[in-house]
Amino acid sequence: MAKSRRLATLGTYLRPHWQETALGIVALLAVNGLGVYIPLLIRDCVNKLSSDFNLEDIFNYVAIIALLSSAMWLIRMASRIWLFGVGRQVEFDLKQNIFEHLLTLEPSYFATNTPGDLISRATSDVDNIRRLLGFAVLSLANTSFAYILTLPVMLSLSWDITLFSLAVYPVMFLLVQLFSNRLRNEQQQVQEKLSSLSDLIQEDISGIGALKIYAQEENERRAFADKSQRLLEANLDLARSRNTLFPIIGGLANISSLIIIWLGASRLISGTMSAGDLVTLLIYVQQLVFPTALLGFTITAYQRGEVSVDRIEAILSVQPKIKDARNTENLERSQVKGEISAVNLTYTYPGANTSALDELNFTIKPGEIIAIVGAIGSGKTTLANSLPRLLDISPGQLFLDGVDITKLSLGELRGAIAYVPQESFLFSTTIRNNIRYGDPVSEEEDVETAAKQAQISSEIANFPQQYETVVGERGITLSGGQRQRTALARAMLVDAPVLILDDALSSVDNQTATAILKNLSKGAQRKTVIFITHQLSAAASADRIFVMDKGKIVQTGTQEELIQQSGLYRTLWSQHQVEELLH
Repeated sequence: MAKSRRLATLGTYLRPHWQETALGIVALLAVNGLGVYIPLLIRDCVNKLSSDFNLEDIFNYVAIIALLSSAMWLIRMASRIWLFGVGRQVEFDLKQNIFEHLLTLEPSYFATNTPGDLISRATSDVDNIRRLLGFAVLSLANTSFAYILTLPVMLSLSWDITLFSLAVYPVMFLLVQLFSNRLRNEQQQVQEKLSSLSDLIQEDISGIGALKIYAQEENERRAFADKSQRLLEANLDLARSRNTLFPIIGGLANISSLIIIWLGASRLISGTMSAGDLVTLLIYVQQLVFPTALLGFTITAYQRGEVSVDRIEAILSVQPKIKDARNTENLERSQVKGEISAVNLTYTYPGANTSALDELNFTIKPGEIIAIVGAIGSGKTTLANSLPRLLDISPGQLFLDGVDITKLSLGELRGAIAYVPQESFLFSTTIRNNIRYGDPVSEEEDVETAAKQAQISSEIANFPQQYETVVGERGITLSGGQRQRTALARAMLVDAPVLILDDALSSVDNQTATAILKNLSKGAQRKTVIFITHQLSAAASADRIFVMDKGKIVQTGTQEELIQQSGLYRTLWSQHQVEELLH
Protein backbone atom coordinates (compact mmCIF):
# COMPACT_ATOMS: atom_id res chain seq x y z
CA MET A 1 0.00 0.00 0.00
CA ALA A 2 1.39 3.43 -0.95
CA LYS A 3 2.25 5.93 1.80
CA SER A 4 -0.49 8.33 0.68
CA ARG A 5 -3.09 5.56 0.92
CA ARG A 6 -1.83 4.56 4.36
CA LEU A 7 -2.14 8.16 5.56
CA ALA A 8 -5.64 8.36 4.08
CA THR A 9 -6.54 5.11 5.86
CA LEU A 10 -5.23 6.46 9.16
CA GLY A 11 -7.35 9.55 8.55
CA THR A 12 -10.47 7.40 8.22
CA TYR A 13 -9.63 5.73 11.55
CA LEU A 14 -9.36 9.16 13.22
CA ARG A 15 -12.36 10.82 11.56
CA PRO A 16 -15.04 9.60 14.03
CA HIS A 17 -12.97 11.06 16.88
CA TRP A 18 -11.96 14.36 15.30
CA GLN A 19 -13.32 16.46 18.17
CA GLU A 20 -11.14 14.79 20.82
CA THR A 21 -8.17 14.95 18.42
CA ALA A 22 -8.75 18.64 17.82
CA LEU A 23 -9.02 19.35 21.56
CA GLY A 24 -5.77 17.49 22.20
CA ILE A 25 -3.94 19.40 19.44
CA VAL A 26 -5.27 22.78 20.65
CA ALA A 27 -4.14 21.87 24.17
CA LEU A 28 -0.66 21.10 22.81
CA LEU A 29 -0.63 24.48 21.07
CA ALA A 30 -1.39 26.14 24.41
CA VAL A 31 1.33 24.08 26.13
CA ASN A 32 3.94 25.12 23.60
CA GLY A 33 2.76 28.73 23.75
CA LEU A 34 3.39 28.70 27.49
CA GLY A 35 6.66 26.89 26.82
CA VAL A 36 7.81 29.91 24.79
CA TYR A 37 6.47 32.56 27.21
CA ILE A 38 7.87 31.13 30.47
CA PRO A 39 11.57 31.30 29.36
CA LEU A 40 10.99 34.96 28.40
CA LEU A 41 9.84 35.61 31.97
CA ILE A 42 12.95 33.79 33.22
CA ARG A 43 15.06 36.02 30.94
CA ASP A 44 13.51 39.16 32.45
CA CYS A 45 14.07 37.75 35.94
CA VAL A 46 17.76 36.98 35.23
CA ASN A 47 18.31 40.41 33.71
CA LYS A 48 16.64 41.93 36.76
CA LEU A 49 19.13 40.12 38.98
CA SER A 50 22.07 41.55 37.03
CA SER A 51 20.79 45.16 37.25
CA ASP A 52 18.68 46.39 40.16
CA PHE A 53 18.08 43.39 42.43
CA ASN A 54 14.68 43.54 44.18
CA LEU A 55 13.61 40.54 46.25
CA GLU A 56 9.91 41.40 45.97
CA ASP A 57 10.11 41.54 42.17
CA ILE A 58 11.90 38.19 42.10
CA PHE A 59 9.17 36.64 44.25
CA ASN A 60 6.56 38.00 41.84
CA TYR A 61 8.38 36.43 38.88
CA VAL A 62 8.68 33.13 40.72
CA ALA A 63 4.96 33.15 41.59
CA ILE A 64 3.92 33.91 38.01
CA ILE A 65 6.30 31.27 36.56
CA ALA A 66 5.08 28.67 39.08
CA LEU A 67 1.45 29.46 38.25
CA LEU A 68 2.03 29.27 34.49
CA SER A 69 4.09 26.08 34.87
CA SER A 70 1.25 24.48 36.83
CA ALA A 71 -1.25 25.51 34.15
CA MET A 72 1.12 24.16 31.51
CA TRP A 73 1.34 20.83 33.37
CA LEU A 74 -2.46 20.54 33.66
CA ILE A 75 -3.02 21.39 29.99
CA ARG A 76 -0.32 18.92 28.92
CA MET A 77 -2.01 16.21 30.99
CA ALA A 78 -5.37 17.03 29.37
CA SER A 79 -3.80 16.81 25.88
CA ARG A 80 -2.40 13.38 26.68
CA ILE A 81 -5.75 12.17 28.00
CA TRP A 82 -7.51 13.34 24.84
CA LEU A 83 -4.96 12.06 22.32
CA PHE A 84 -4.18 8.76 24.03
CA GLY A 85 -7.92 8.34 24.52
CA VAL A 86 -8.38 8.69 20.76
CA GLY A 87 -5.85 5.91 20.27
CA ARG A 88 -7.86 3.67 22.61
CA GLN A 89 -11.09 4.53 20.81
CA VAL A 90 -9.53 3.64 17.44
CA GLU A 91 -8.28 0.38 18.97
CA PHE A 92 -11.84 -0.45 20.09
CA ASP A 93 -13.29 0.46 16.67
CA LEU A 94 -10.76 -1.61 14.76
CA LYS A 95 -11.19 -4.72 16.88
CA GLN A 96 -14.95 -4.44 16.52
CA ASN A 97 -14.72 -3.89 12.76
CA ILE A 98 -12.30 -6.79 12.26
CA PHE A 99 -14.49 -9.17 14.26
CA GLU A 100 -17.69 -8.10 12.50
CA HIS A 101 -15.98 -8.34 9.10
CA LEU A 102 -14.63 -11.83 9.81
CA LEU A 103 -18.18 -12.94 10.60
CA THR A 104 -19.21 -12.02 7.05
CA LEU A 105 -16.52 -14.14 5.36
CA GLU A 106 -17.07 -17.64 4.06
CA PRO A 107 -15.47 -20.70 5.75
CA SER A 108 -12.97 -21.14 2.90
CA TYR A 109 -11.27 -17.88 3.97
CA PHE A 110 -10.41 -19.40 7.35
CA ALA A 111 -9.02 -22.50 5.66
CA THR A 112 -6.29 -20.39 4.05
CA ASN A 113 -5.78 -17.85 6.88
CA THR A 114 -4.71 -19.38 10.16
CA PRO A 115 -6.38 -18.40 13.47
CA GLY A 116 -3.00 -17.50 15.01
CA ASP A 117 -2.26 -14.97 12.28
CA LEU A 118 -5.74 -13.44 12.45
CA ILE A 119 -5.50 -13.17 16.25
CA SER A 120 -2.07 -11.54 15.95
CA ARG A 121 -3.46 -8.95 13.52
CA ALA A 122 -6.45 -8.21 15.72
CA THR A 123 -4.23 -7.73 18.80
CA SER A 124 -0.60 -6.73 18.22
CA ASP A 125 -1.24 -4.94 14.91
CA VAL A 126 -4.21 -3.05 16.30
CA ASP A 127 -2.06 -2.16 19.32
CA ASN A 128 0.59 -0.72 16.99
CA ILE A 129 -2.02 1.49 15.33
CA ARG A 130 -3.26 2.60 18.75
CA ARG A 131 0.28 3.70 19.60
CA LEU A 132 0.62 5.44 16.27
CA LEU A 133 -2.61 7.39 16.54
CA GLY A 134 -2.05 8.27 20.20
CA PHE A 135 1.64 8.67 20.83
CA ALA A 136 2.69 9.58 17.28
CA VAL A 137 -0.02 12.21 16.71
CA LEU A 138 0.84 13.76 20.08
CA SER A 139 4.56 13.69 19.26
CA LEU A 140 4.20 15.15 15.75
CA ALA A 141 1.87 17.92 16.89
CA ASN A 142 4.11 18.71 19.87
CA THR A 143 7.27 18.79 17.74
CA SER A 144 5.63 20.94 15.07
CA PHE A 145 4.33 23.49 17.57
CA ALA A 146 7.65 23.49 19.43
CA TYR A 147 9.55 24.49 16.30
CA ILE A 148 6.94 26.85 14.86
CA LEU A 149 6.60 28.84 18.11
CA THR A 150 10.12 28.58 19.52
CA LEU A 151 12.27 29.09 16.42
CA PRO A 152 11.13 32.67 15.62
CA VAL A 153 11.83 33.78 19.21
CA MET A 154 15.27 32.12 19.16
CA LEU A 155 16.09 33.88 15.88
CA SER A 156 15.02 37.22 17.35
CA LEU A 157 17.40 36.70 20.28
CA SER A 158 20.36 35.71 18.07
CA TRP A 159 19.84 34.53 14.56
CA ASP A 160 23.39 33.31 13.98
CA ILE A 161 23.73 31.35 17.25
CA THR A 162 20.32 29.81 16.57
CA LEU A 163 21.27 28.73 13.06
CA PHE A 164 24.63 27.34 14.18
CA SER A 165 23.02 25.43 17.04
CA LEU A 166 20.45 23.88 14.68
CA ALA A 167 22.97 23.06 11.95
CA VAL A 168 23.23 19.47 13.17
CA TYR A 169 19.52 18.82 12.64
CA PRO A 170 19.69 18.15 8.87
CA VAL A 171 22.25 15.44 9.66
CA MET A 172 19.80 14.00 12.18
CA PHE A 173 16.93 13.88 9.70
CA LEU A 174 19.16 12.36 6.99
CA LEU A 175 20.20 9.67 9.47
CA VAL A 176 16.59 8.92 10.32
CA GLN A 177 15.73 8.67 6.61
CA LEU A 178 18.54 6.17 6.06
CA PHE A 179 17.24 3.99 8.89
CA SER A 180 13.52 4.22 8.06
CA ASN A 181 13.24 1.39 5.50
CA ARG A 182 15.47 -0.85 7.60
CA LEU A 183 13.27 -0.28 10.66
CA ARG A 184 10.12 -0.99 8.66
CA ASN A 185 11.43 -4.27 7.23
CA GLU A 186 12.70 -5.45 10.59
CA GLN A 187 9.39 -4.59 12.23
CA GLN A 188 7.55 -6.60 9.58
CA GLN A 189 9.84 -9.57 10.27
CA VAL A 190 9.03 -9.33 13.99
CA GLN A 191 5.30 -9.39 13.36
CA GLU A 192 5.50 -12.28 10.88
CA LYS A 193 7.58 -14.35 13.33
CA LEU A 194 5.09 -13.50 16.09
CA SER A 195 2.20 -14.70 13.90
CA SER A 196 4.04 -17.95 13.17
CA LEU A 197 4.59 -18.55 16.89
CA SER A 198 0.93 -17.78 17.62
CA ASP A 199 -0.11 -20.35 15.00
CA LEU A 200 2.00 -23.04 16.66
CA ILE A 201 0.57 -22.30 20.10
CA GLN A 202 -2.99 -22.30 18.73
CA GLU A 203 -2.51 -25.65 16.96
CA ASP A 204 -0.80 -27.34 19.90
CA ILE A 205 -3.46 -26.27 22.37
CA SER A 206 -6.26 -27.35 20.00
CA GLY A 207 -4.56 -30.67 19.26
CA ILE A 208 -3.24 -31.40 22.75
CA GLY A 209 -4.94 -34.80 22.73
CA ALA A 210 -3.14 -35.98 19.59
CA LEU A 211 0.10 -34.47 20.86
CA LYS A 212 -0.12 -36.58 24.05
CA ILE A 213 -1.24 -39.75 22.31
CA TYR A 214 1.71 -39.72 19.91
CA ALA A 215 4.17 -38.49 22.58
CA GLN A 216 5.27 -35.52 20.46
CA GLU A 217 5.99 -33.16 23.37
CA GLU A 218 9.71 -33.07 22.62
CA ASN A 219 9.18 -32.34 18.90
CA GLU A 220 6.71 -29.57 19.69
CA ARG A 221 9.11 -28.21 22.30
CA ARG A 222 11.84 -28.04 19.69
CA ALA A 223 9.49 -26.44 17.15
CA PHE A 224 8.47 -23.82 19.71
CA ALA A 225 12.11 -23.15 20.64
CA ASP A 226 13.00 -22.74 16.95
CA LYS A 227 10.19 -20.27 16.29
CA SER A 228 10.93 -18.43 19.55
CA GLN A 229 14.59 -18.17 18.55
CA ARG A 230 13.63 -16.69 15.19
CA LEU A 231 11.36 -14.18 16.92
CA LEU A 232 14.16 -13.33 19.35
CA GLU A 233 16.62 -12.77 16.49
CA ALA A 234 14.14 -10.55 14.66
CA ASN A 235 13.54 -8.52 17.84
CA LEU A 236 17.29 -8.22 18.47
CA ASP A 237 17.87 -6.98 14.91
CA LEU A 238 15.19 -4.35 15.44
CA ALA A 239 16.58 -3.43 18.86
CA ARG A 240 20.11 -3.04 17.44
CA SER A 241 18.86 -0.67 14.75
CA ARG A 242 16.88 1.38 17.24
CA ASN A 243 19.67 1.44 19.81
CA THR A 244 22.08 2.61 17.16
CA LEU A 245 19.82 5.32 15.77
CA PHE A 246 18.34 6.93 18.87
CA PRO A 247 21.52 7.58 20.89
CA ILE A 248 23.04 9.22 17.82
CA ILE A 249 19.95 11.42 17.54
CA GLY A 250 20.25 12.37 21.22
CA GLY A 251 23.96 13.10 20.87
CA LEU A 252 23.44 15.33 17.85
CA ALA A 253 20.69 17.21 19.67
CA ASN A 254 22.93 17.87 22.69
CA ILE A 255 25.63 19.36 20.45
CA SER A 256 23.24 22.30 19.98
CA SER A 257 23.55 23.23 23.66
CA LEU A 258 27.34 23.11 23.47
CA ILE A 259 27.31 25.44 20.44
CA ILE A 260 25.13 27.97 22.27
CA ILE A 261 27.40 27.93 25.34
CA TRP A 262 30.54 28.24 23.20
CA LEU A 263 29.29 31.14 21.04
CA GLY A 264 27.18 32.82 23.71
CA ALA A 265 29.86 32.89 26.40
CA SER A 266 32.15 35.17 24.35
CA ARG A 267 29.27 37.55 23.61
CA LEU A 268 28.29 37.57 27.25
CA ILE A 269 31.83 38.63 28.17
CA SER A 270 31.90 41.30 25.45
CA GLY A 271 28.52 42.62 26.57
CA THR A 272 26.76 42.05 23.22
CA MET A 273 24.37 39.52 24.77
CA SER A 274 22.63 39.64 28.13
CA ALA A 275 22.79 36.78 30.60
CA GLY A 276 19.00 36.46 30.32
CA ASP A 277 19.17 35.97 26.55
CA LEU A 278 21.85 33.27 26.90
CA VAL A 279 19.87 31.43 29.55
CA THR A 280 16.72 31.69 27.43
CA LEU A 281 18.47 30.24 24.36
CA LEU A 282 19.74 27.34 26.47
CA ILE A 283 16.23 26.69 27.82
CA TYR A 284 14.74 26.82 24.33
CA VAL A 285 17.29 24.45 22.84
CA GLN A 286 16.77 22.06 25.73
CA GLN A 287 13.03 22.23 25.11
CA LEU A 288 13.68 21.28 21.48
CA VAL A 289 15.88 18.32 22.42
CA PHE A 290 13.01 16.19 23.74
CA PRO A 291 10.62 16.74 20.78
CA THR A 292 13.51 16.17 18.36
CA ALA A 293 14.67 12.98 20.08
CA LEU A 294 11.04 11.91 20.30
CA LEU A 295 10.89 12.02 16.51
CA GLY A 296 12.93 8.81 16.50
CA PHE A 297 10.31 7.02 18.55
CA THR A 298 7.59 8.54 16.40
CA ILE A 299 9.24 7.21 13.27
CA THR A 300 9.45 3.76 14.86
CA ALA A 301 5.76 3.96 15.77
CA TYR A 302 5.00 4.99 12.21
CA GLN A 303 7.07 2.11 10.81
CA ARG A 304 5.11 -0.30 12.99
CA GLY A 305 1.88 1.41 12.08
CA GLU A 306 2.62 1.18 8.34
CA VAL A 307 3.08 -2.57 8.56
CA SER A 308 0.04 -2.95 10.79
CA VAL A 309 -2.19 -0.83 8.55
CA ASP A 310 -1.28 -3.09 5.62
CA ARG A 311 -1.95 -6.25 7.63
CA ILE A 312 -5.28 -5.03 8.99
CA GLU A 313 -6.48 -3.63 5.67
CA ALA A 314 -5.58 -6.99 4.10
CA ILE A 315 -8.41 -8.40 6.23
CA LEU A 316 -10.88 -5.52 5.94
CA SER A 317 -10.42 -5.23 2.16
CA VAL A 318 -11.46 -8.85 1.54
CA GLN A 319 -14.93 -8.85 0.04
CA PRO A 320 -17.24 -11.71 1.05
CA LYS A 321 -17.79 -14.03 -1.89
CA ILE A 322 -21.07 -15.18 -0.38
CA LYS A 323 -23.43 -12.30 0.38
CA ASP A 324 -27.01 -11.18 -0.04
CA ALA A 325 -28.20 -10.33 -3.52
CA ARG A 326 -29.20 -6.72 -4.21
CA ASN A 327 -32.86 -7.63 -4.52
CA THR A 328 -33.61 -10.49 -2.16
CA GLU A 329 -36.86 -12.43 -2.11
CA ASN A 330 -38.69 -12.87 1.19
CA LEU A 331 -39.33 -16.35 2.53
CA GLU A 332 -40.68 -16.36 6.06
CA ARG A 333 -39.40 -19.26 8.12
CA SER A 334 -42.91 -20.12 9.28
CA GLN A 335 -43.96 -20.50 5.64
CA VAL A 336 -41.05 -22.73 4.55
CA LYS A 337 -42.28 -26.19 3.54
CA GLY A 338 -38.84 -27.70 3.02
CA GLU A 339 -38.86 -28.69 -0.64
CA ILE A 340 -35.31 -28.74 -2.05
CA SER A 341 -34.47 -29.10 -5.72
CA ALA A 342 -31.31 -28.98 -7.78
CA VAL A 343 -31.00 -28.23 -11.51
CA ASN A 344 -27.66 -29.17 -13.05
CA LEU A 345 -25.95 -28.35 -9.76
CA THR A 346 -22.22 -28.07 -10.42
CA TYR A 347 -19.43 -26.85 -8.18
CA THR A 348 -15.65 -26.86 -8.59
CA TYR A 349 -13.35 -25.84 -5.74
CA PRO A 350 -10.93 -23.00 -6.63
CA GLY A 351 -7.78 -24.45 -8.15
CA ALA A 352 -9.29 -27.92 -8.67
CA ASN A 353 -9.32 -29.61 -12.07
CA THR A 354 -12.43 -31.72 -11.54
CA SER A 355 -15.88 -30.81 -10.28
CA ALA A 356 -16.81 -31.81 -6.74
CA LEU A 357 -20.47 -31.71 -7.84
CA ASP A 358 -21.21 -32.61 -11.45
CA GLU A 359 -24.64 -31.65 -12.83
CA LEU A 360 -26.82 -32.97 -10.01
CA ASN A 361 -30.58 -33.02 -10.57
CA PHE A 362 -33.02 -34.00 -7.84
CA THR A 363 -36.13 -32.94 -5.93
CA ILE A 364 -36.65 -33.61 -2.22
CA LYS A 365 -40.27 -33.38 -1.06
CA PRO A 366 -41.28 -31.50 2.11
CA GLY A 367 -40.88 -33.75 5.16
CA GLU A 368 -38.94 -36.40 3.26
CA ILE A 369 -35.94 -38.09 4.87
CA ILE A 370 -33.12 -38.57 2.39
CA ALA A 371 -29.98 -40.55 3.15
CA ILE A 372 -26.91 -39.79 1.07
CA VAL A 373 -24.24 -42.47 0.90
CA GLY A 374 -21.06 -42.96 -1.07
CA ALA A 375 -17.32 -43.29 -0.81
CA ILE A 376 -15.12 -40.62 0.78
CA GLY A 377 -14.59 -37.78 -1.68
CA SER A 378 -17.75 -38.50 -3.66
CA GLY A 379 -19.15 -34.99 -3.00
CA LYS A 380 -21.53 -35.63 -0.08
CA THR A 381 -20.15 -32.90 2.20
CA THR A 382 -19.87 -30.47 -0.71
CA LEU A 383 -23.58 -30.98 -1.39
CA ALA A 384 -24.38 -30.43 2.30
CA ASN A 385 -22.32 -27.22 2.38
CA SER A 386 -23.95 -25.88 -0.77
CA LEU A 387 -27.49 -25.93 0.66
CA PRO A 388 -26.96 -23.20 3.33
CA ARG A 389 -24.59 -21.39 0.92
CA LEU A 390 -21.40 -22.13 2.80
CA LEU A 391 -20.01 -22.45 -0.74
CA ASP A 392 -20.33 -19.89 -3.50
CA ILE A 393 -22.94 -21.65 -5.62
CA SER A 394 -23.89 -20.04 -8.92
CA PRO A 395 -27.49 -18.79 -9.34
CA GLY A 396 -30.19 -20.97 -10.88
CA GLN A 397 -28.95 -24.29 -9.51
CA LEU A 398 -30.39 -24.79 -6.02
CA PHE A 399 -33.93 -23.98 -4.89
CA LEU A 400 -35.77 -23.95 -1.57
CA ASP A 401 -39.54 -24.10 -2.03
CA GLY A 402 -38.97 -23.09 -5.65
CA VAL A 403 -36.94 -19.97 -4.75
CA ASP A 404 -33.34 -19.72 -5.90
CA ILE A 405 -31.25 -19.83 -2.71
CA THR A 406 -28.90 -17.13 -4.08
CA LYS A 407 -31.89 -14.74 -4.11
CA LEU A 408 -32.73 -15.36 -0.45
CA SER A 409 -31.03 -13.36 2.29
CA LEU A 410 -28.41 -15.42 4.09
CA GLY A 411 -30.24 -14.83 7.37
CA GLU A 412 -33.54 -16.22 6.05
CA LEU A 413 -31.90 -19.13 4.22
CA ARG A 414 -29.78 -20.26 7.15
CA GLY A 415 -32.64 -19.67 9.55
CA ALA A 416 -34.63 -22.26 7.59
CA ILE A 417 -31.82 -24.84 7.70
CA ALA A 418 -30.30 -26.51 10.75
CA TYR A 419 -26.94 -28.02 9.88
CA VAL A 420 -24.87 -30.44 11.97
CA PRO A 421 -21.47 -30.81 10.26
CA GLN A 422 -18.97 -33.65 10.52
CA GLU A 423 -16.95 -31.80 13.16
CA SER A 424 -19.28 -31.32 16.13
CA PHE A 425 -17.95 -28.07 17.56
CA LEU A 426 -18.94 -27.26 21.13
CA PHE A 427 -18.12 -24.09 23.03
CA SER A 428 -16.35 -24.01 26.37
CA THR A 429 -19.51 -23.44 28.38
CA THR A 430 -22.34 -25.47 29.90
CA ILE A 431 -24.24 -28.18 28.05
CA ARG A 432 -27.37 -26.04 28.38
CA ASN A 433 -25.73 -23.05 26.68
CA ASN A 434 -24.32 -25.28 23.94
CA ILE A 435 -27.74 -26.74 23.16
CA ARG A 436 -29.45 -23.36 23.06
CA TYR A 437 -26.67 -21.63 21.13
CA GLY A 438 -28.97 -21.15 18.13
CA ASP A 439 -31.76 -19.81 20.37
CA PRO A 440 -30.16 -18.30 23.51
CA VAL A 441 -33.49 -17.34 25.13
CA SER A 442 -35.15 -20.74 24.78
CA GLU A 443 -36.94 -22.20 27.78
CA GLU A 444 -35.58 -25.03 29.93
CA GLU A 445 -38.37 -27.31 28.79
CA ASP A 446 -37.44 -26.82 25.12
CA VAL A 447 -33.77 -27.57 25.88
CA GLU A 448 -34.68 -30.85 27.57
CA THR A 449 -37.05 -31.82 24.74
CA ALA A 450 -34.31 -31.27 22.17
CA ALA A 451 -31.92 -33.36 24.28
CA LYS A 452 -34.46 -36.20 24.39
CA GLN A 453 -34.95 -36.10 20.63
CA ALA A 454 -31.17 -36.31 20.21
CA GLN A 455 -30.99 -39.32 22.59
CA ILE A 456 -28.60 -37.50 24.98
CA SER A 457 -30.92 -36.53 27.88
CA SER A 458 -30.39 -39.72 29.92
CA GLU A 459 -26.62 -39.27 29.84
CA ILE A 460 -26.87 -35.60 30.78
CA ALA A 461 -28.97 -36.63 33.79
CA ASN A 462 -26.05 -38.77 35.00
CA PHE A 463 -23.55 -35.90 34.87
CA PRO A 464 -22.75 -34.40 38.32
CA GLN A 465 -24.09 -30.97 37.35
CA GLN A 466 -26.43 -32.19 34.61
CA TYR A 467 -27.20 -29.35 32.17
CA GLU A 468 -24.85 -27.02 34.06
CA THR A 469 -21.87 -29.27 33.28
CA VAL A 470 -19.10 -27.31 31.55
CA VAL A 471 -17.92 -29.28 28.53
CA GLY A 472 -14.46 -27.70 28.19
CA GLU A 473 -12.85 -26.31 25.05
CA ARG A 474 -14.33 -27.91 21.91
CA GLY A 475 -16.29 -30.28 24.18
CA ILE A 476 -13.16 -32.14 25.24
CA THR A 477 -14.78 -33.57 28.39
CA LEU A 478 -17.44 -35.41 26.35
CA SER A 479 -17.08 -38.52 24.23
CA GLY A 480 -17.34 -38.28 20.44
CA GLY A 481 -20.91 -39.62 20.44
CA GLN A 482 -21.96 -37.24 23.23
CA ARG A 483 -20.50 -34.28 21.36
CA GLN A 484 -22.37 -35.27 18.20
CA ARG A 485 -25.70 -35.72 19.98
CA THR A 486 -25.26 -32.43 21.86
CA ALA A 487 -24.67 -30.71 18.52
CA LEU A 488 -27.75 -32.49 17.14
CA ALA A 489 -29.82 -31.29 20.12
CA ARG A 490 -28.66 -27.75 19.31
CA ALA A 491 -29.97 -28.17 15.75
CA MET A 492 -33.23 -29.74 16.98
CA LEU A 493 -33.89 -26.82 19.34
CA VAL A 494 -33.99 -24.20 16.59
CA ASP A 495 -36.73 -26.32 14.94
CA ALA A 496 -35.79 -25.38 11.38
CA PRO A 497 -37.89 -26.86 8.53
CA VAL A 498 -34.77 -28.43 6.96
CA LEU A 499 -32.22 -30.49 8.88
CA ILE A 500 -28.86 -31.54 7.40
CA LEU A 501 -26.78 -34.17 9.20
CA ASP A 502 -23.36 -34.50 7.58
CA ASP A 503 -22.11 -37.79 9.01
CA ALA A 504 -23.11 -36.22 12.31
CA LEU A 505 -23.84 -39.56 13.98
CA SER A 506 -20.67 -41.38 12.97
CA SER A 507 -19.67 -41.83 16.63
CA VAL A 508 -23.14 -43.06 17.60
CA ASP A 509 -24.08 -46.76 17.42
CA ASN A 510 -26.46 -47.90 14.67
CA GLN A 511 -29.34 -48.52 17.08
CA THR A 512 -29.19 -44.99 18.52
CA ALA A 513 -28.78 -43.44 15.08
CA THR A 514 -31.85 -45.33 13.82
CA ALA A 515 -33.86 -44.23 16.88
CA ILE A 516 -32.92 -40.59 16.22
CA LEU A 517 -34.06 -40.85 12.61
CA LYS A 518 -37.38 -42.38 13.70
CA ASN A 519 -37.89 -39.44 16.08
CA LEU A 520 -37.37 -37.08 13.16
CA SER A 521 -39.97 -38.85 11.05
CA LYS A 522 -42.74 -38.58 13.67
CA GLY A 523 -45.38 -35.90 14.06
CA ALA A 524 -47.34 -33.65 11.77
CA GLN A 525 -44.53 -31.08 11.52
CA ARG A 526 -41.98 -33.41 9.97
CA LYS A 527 -38.70 -31.87 8.93
CA THR A 528 -37.03 -32.36 5.62
CA VAL A 529 -33.94 -34.32 6.63
CA ILE A 530 -30.80 -34.86 4.57
CA PHE A 531 -28.79 -37.54 6.32
CA ILE A 532 -25.23 -38.10 5.05
CA THR A 533 -23.85 -41.29 6.53
CA HIS A 534 -21.61 -44.31 6.21
CA GLN A 535 -23.96 -46.30 8.47
CA LEU A 536 -26.05 -48.12 5.90
CA SER A 537 -28.32 -49.76 8.50
CA ALA A 538 -29.39 -46.27 9.61
CA ALA A 539 -29.68 -45.09 6.00
CA ALA A 540 -32.00 -48.04 5.29
CA SER A 541 -34.75 -46.38 7.38
CA ALA A 542 -34.78 -43.27 5.16
CA ASP A 543 -37.58 -42.58 2.68
CA ARG A 544 -35.08 -42.54 -0.17
CA ILE A 545 -31.36 -43.02 -0.59
CA PHE A 546 -29.09 -41.02 -2.92
CA VAL A 547 -25.91 -42.86 -3.90
CA MET A 548 -23.05 -40.54 -4.89
CA ASP A 549 -19.84 -41.29 -6.76
CA LYS A 550 -17.30 -38.80 -8.15
CA GLY A 551 -19.61 -35.83 -7.77
CA LYS A 552 -22.63 -37.48 -9.38
CA ILE A 553 -25.81 -39.10 -8.03
CA VAL A 554 -25.50 -42.51 -9.63
CA GLN A 555 -28.50 -44.21 -7.95
CA THR A 556 -31.69 -43.19 -6.13
CA GLY A 557 -34.41 -45.23 -4.51
CA THR A 558 -35.56 -46.93 -1.33
CA GLN A 559 -33.50 -49.54 0.50
CA GLU A 560 -35.55 -52.37 -1.05
CA GLU A 561 -35.23 -50.95 -4.56
CA LEU A 562 -31.48 -50.37 -4.40
CA ILE A 563 -30.46 -53.77 -3.08
CA GLN A 564 -32.35 -55.32 -6.00
CA GLN A 565 -30.32 -53.27 -8.50
CA SER A 566 -26.78 -54.05 -9.56
CA GLY A 567 -24.59 -51.08 -8.82
CA LEU A 568 -22.59 -49.21 -6.20
CA TYR A 569 -25.20 -49.40 -3.44
CA ARG A 570 -25.49 -53.17 -3.53
CA THR A 571 -21.68 -53.38 -3.34
CA LEU A 572 -21.66 -51.04 -0.32
CA TRP A 573 -24.48 -53.00 1.32
CA SER A 574 -22.65 -56.29 0.84
CA GLN A 575 -19.54 -54.81 2.46
CA HIS A 576 -21.70 -53.54 5.31
CA GLN A 577 -23.20 -56.99 5.87
CA VAL A 578 -19.75 -58.57 6.03
CA GLU A 579 -18.61 -55.96 8.58
CA GLU A 580 -21.70 -56.63 10.70
CA LEU A 581 -20.93 -60.35 10.74
CA LEU A 582 -17.32 -59.72 11.72
CA HIS A 583 -18.42 -57.56 14.63
